[in-house]
Amino acid sequence: MTSRMLPRAPDSDGGAGGEPDEPRLPGRVNGNPRQGENNGRDTVVPEQDGDQDDLPQLSAEHLKDAYRAMLASREVDLREIALKRQNRAFFQISSIGHEAVTAAAAALIRPDDDWIFAYYRDRALATRLGMTPREQLASAWGAAAEPAGGGRQMPSHFSKRSLGLAIHSSCVGTQFLSAVGVAHAQRYLVRRRIPGLPAASDGIVLVCGGDGSTSEGEFWEALNSACLRRLPVLFLIEDNGYAISVPVEHQTAGGNIASLVENFPDLKVLECDGCDYEESWRTLSEAFDHVRAGEGPALVRARVVRYESHSLSDDDRDYKTAAELEGERARDPVLRLRDRLTASGAASREELDALGHRTQTEVANAAAEALAMPWAAPESVFDHLYSEDVDPCSPDFETVPRFAEGAKPGTMVDLIRSTLRTEMARDHRILLFGQDVADASREENLREVKGKGGVFKVTHGLQREFGSERVFNSPLAEATIVGVGTGMATRGLRPVAEVQFLDYFWPAYMQLRNELASLRWRSNGAYSAPVVIRVPVGGYVTGGGPYHSQSAEVLFTHLPGLRVVMPATALDAAGLLRTAIRCDDPVLFLEHKHLYRQTYNKSPDPGPDYMIPLGKARTVRRGEDLTVVTYGALVHRAELAAKRAAAEGISVEILDLRSLAPYDWDAVSESVRRTNRVLVAYEDTRSFGYGAEIAARIADELFEDLDAPVRRVAAKDTWVAYCPGLERAILPQPEDLLEAFTRLAEY
Repeated sequence: MTSRMLPRAPDSDGGAGGEPDEPRLPGRVNGNPRQGENNGRDTVVPEQDGDQDDLPQLSAEHLKDAYRAMLASREVDLREIALKRQNRAFFQISSIGHEAVTAAAAALIRPDDDWIFAYYRDRALATRLGMTPREQLASAWGAAAEPAGGGRQMPSHFSKRSLGLAIHSSCVGTQFLSAVGVAHAQRYLVRRRIPGLPAASDGIVLVCGGDGSTSEGEFWEALNSACLRRLPVLFLIEDNGYAISVPVEHQTAGGNIASLVENFPDLKVLECDGCDYEESWRTLSEAFDHVRAGEGPALVRARVVRYESHSLSDDDRDYKTAAELEGERARDPVLRLRDRLTASGAASREELDALGHRTQTEVANAAAEALAMPWAAPESVFDHLYSEDVDPCSPDFETVPRFAEGAKPGTMVDLIRSTLRTEMARDHRILLFGQDVADASREENLREVKGKGGVFKVTHGLQREFGSERVFNSPLAEATIVGVGTGMATRGLRPVAEVQFLDYFWPAYMQLRNELASLRWRSNGAYSAPVVIRVPVGGYVTGGGPYHSQSAEVLFTHLPGLRVVMPATALDAAGLLRTAIRCDDPVLFLEHKHLYRQTYNKSPDPGPDYMIPLGKARTVRRGEDLTVVTYGALVHRAELAAKRAAAEGISVEILDLRSLAPYDWDAVSESVRRTNRVLVAYEDTRSFGYGAEIAARIADELFEDLDAPVRRVAAKDTWVAYCPGLERAILPQPEDLLEAFTRLAEY
C-alpha cells in the first residue's frame, strides 16, 4: 500500500481471495499512524453551534455499526481497484472519502417505505442498507446474477428493489427528476386508495448527487418542481470539491450550492462536514424529520473528500497539488470515526484491528465467489427490452369498434379527448399533465372562464371532470415533463404527459433516451416505466415555420425500449392511444397537428374498449401495380395522388403503418411481393429519415421480388419555412407523389 492509498500488489491468487492483507486503511498500517502523517484527530469532533448537551447522542453500538459498514465499503473499493488492474473488473469509480455521510443517510432510511436514488459514490449507503460485498463485486465482474442489472450497467450503479435502491443511470444529474416524480406519485398514492393497489406507506425520497451534478439543468428543474409542490424529497449533495478535474469554484458560483439555493421557498437547506459521521447523522436527522413531517423538500450539502482520482481512467495528480492531496488524507472519514471510537472508549484498537482483518477476509472471499459467477448468456441481450407480461402487439389488443347508434363523426381532437376521458375514469392511476393541458391552474378562475385545455384544446374539460390532482400543468420545462413522468410510472402510476410541440422536445431527449427508454433493460427487468408521452408534430400548418413544423420520428424509433405510433385518422388515434395507455411500455404518441381537425379523417367514437395492436398497418387502398408505404399526413396526400394515378391506369396500394416502432413488416413484405414495386413516402427530410430504413430493408430482403428500384418521396433536406409558398415547395405534395408513381410504374 502506498501513501496514495492504492492497494498493495495482488495476492498470489490474483487478489480475488486467499489470505487477507493487513488492514488497509489509508495512511495507516495496522491501525497506527504513519510517520509524519496527520491522523486527523484534531478534526474528529468539530465544534458545533449551540449547546452540545442538546444534540442527540449516538450509542457506542450505533457508531460501531456505522464503522463496520464504512470499513466494508472501503475494503470493497480497494478490492475492486485491484481487480480492475488485473482486468477482472472493467471499470472502477471509488466512493472513498464519501463513506461517513452516506452511511449516516442509510441509518435514517426506512427501506420498506422510502425510495433511494443513489449515485456512483454511495457504496457505504448501499452497504449499510444491505447490499453485500459479493453483490457489489459481482457488478464489477459483470455477473448475470448481480442485482443492479445483470451485467448491463457499469459497477457502482447501486440498485436493489428490496432495499429501496432505485435504478439509476451513468448520466450526471438525470436522477433528480425521476426522484421528484417518485415523490409526486408517493404522495398521490398516500392520499388516494386505488382499487387493486396495496395501500401506500408515507415514505420519502432520498436523491444523491455530487457537486458537479448541480451544474446540470435537470438539478434546477427538479428543485423547482419539488418546491412548487412541497414534495417529500431530500437532496443530498456530496461536495468533494471536484467534478473530475474542475474545482467547485469553477462549477458553482461562489463555490457553495447551499448558498445559491437557500432562498428557494419551502426548501430546508443544511450543511455538514460529510467526513464526520456524527455531524452528518445529526444534520441528516434534521433534514429527514423536516421532509417526513410534510414540510417540504430539503437539501443537505455535505463537504466530503474524493480520496482517489475520479476513476481509474483519471489521475488526480495531474490537477491536484501535493499539499491538497495531503489535506484530503487528513480528513479521511473512516480514520476519524475509528479515532472517535477509540478515544471515547467505545472500542479498543485491538478490537478494531480484528474487525479490519475479518472484513478483509470477508471481502476477499466475496471477490472469489463473485469471480466464479457466470456472465449472462449472449442470447439474453434482448431480454427485458419490452414487457414480457403485456404484449401490445398481440390479439388481446385487437377489438372491434362499437359505434353508438346515431353517433356523429368526431375529429381526431374529439376522439383523443374521449379516449383520455374514458381511460381516466377506468384507471385512477392515470395522471394527465404537461404544458397548458389544464383548464386553469387557478381553480377559482374556472367559475368565470372557459379553460385552456391544451394549445390545441385536446384536453379541454378534463381538469373540471377529474380534478386538479389528476390533470395539471407542469412548469415550462420539457425535461421535467419526461423525467417526472418516468418517476411517476416507476412508482406505479400511469402518467400521460404532453410536450407541447415536437420542435421543443429536445431538452427532454436525455431523459427519454438515457433514462426512460432503457430503464427496463438496464435494470434487467426489475423496474419499468409505462409512460405515454403525447407530442403534436409535423408541418402543413401554413405559417408554422422551422419551430412549429418539425418531423423527427427517426430520432425516437431509433431507441430500443420505446414504442412509437403516429395515427392518420381519428379512429386510429382512439384505438392506438387506448393501447398505448394499457400497455406496459413507454410509448411516444405522435399527433399530427395538421390532422387534428380535418373532415376527411373523422369517425364516430368507437367506444371505451376499442384498441388497435401496435405494429399492425392499415391497408388504406388496394392496388396491383405498386405499393406506397407511408404514415401521418402523407396518407391522405397519397390517397389524392392514387386517385389521379388511377385515372391514368396506375393501380396504387397504400399502406398506412400507423405504428412506427414496431412496424408491420409482414404487411409491407406481403404487399411488395404482390405489386413488385414500392415507394416509401414520409414527411421528414429525405436523407437519413425514417423511410430510409424501410427502403433499405425492402432492398435487402425483397430484392428478388422487385421489378424496379425502391423509390422515396420526402421533404427536402432543409428546414420548413414560414412562407406558405416555401413550405409547399419543401414538404412533399400530392403532385410529387403522382410523379413518383408514374415514373415507378413506367420503369
